[in-house]
Amino acid sequence: QAQLVESGGGLVQAGGSLRLSCAASGFRFSFNWMGWYRQAAGKERELVAAIFSGGTNYADSVKGRFTISRENPKATVYLQMNSLKPEDTAVYYCRANYYSQSYWGQGTQVTVSS
Repeated sequence: QAQLVESGGGLVQAGGSLRLSCAASGFRFSFNWMGWYRQAAGKERELVAAIFSGGTNYADSVKGRFTISRENPKATVYLQMNSLKPEDTAVYYCRANYYSQSYWGQGTQVTVSS
């Protein structure tokens, strides 16, 4: 079964770091776009970072703190999160697109304590 599986979430103090991973398995093609979204309680899901053939982009709120990268042979995308803030607390979701097809992971909780 084709799926995206996130890992690496957890509880961290403000100023700390976490590295999220999203591993794709069972797909017969290479995604042309991969990204991380997050959804805090009571808020809409928002795009945090994306990586594609032309480069990367980031939400203003995470620029300079988060870094997205991709390991192609393993079809894995990472989100290195540094200098975490309480407002980064959310469920983080991986999304991968192959042209018009879009896939989501199940999400991983990140909680940043003050």
